[in-house]
Amino acid sequence: MIRLVTRGRFTHDYAKGLVSAPEDREPAVRKLVEGAGGKVVNFYFTTGDSDFMLISEGDDAESIIAALLATAASGATSNLTTSRAWTGREFKAVAEKASKAASLYRAPGKR
Repeated sequence: MIRLVTRGRFTHDYAKGLVSAPEDREPAVRKLVEGAGGKVVNFYFTTGDSDFMLISEGDDAESIIAALLATAASGATSNLTTSRAWTGREFKAVAEKASKAASLYRAPGKR
């Protein structure tokens, strides 16, 4: 199971629609992500350089990315950034692989 953290902006059309007909958008986000084969862990509205943060998980990144692409194609979101996230235990396994790989790598200029 992989976990993704997505941040993004809402478009003018999204804001206009939400102001004209206020609603809780989390159920719509859950329906979309679950319909694409993922699961919403958390969904937050945020301030700063993004308007929302979605934490999702699924068997593959492609399913969740497909859901995100659908929101962008609808004109509701923009400036989407998605990052993979690991728990401490999961990242320990990554570090163990890196430890093994380090013995195979020589930095430029080193002999």
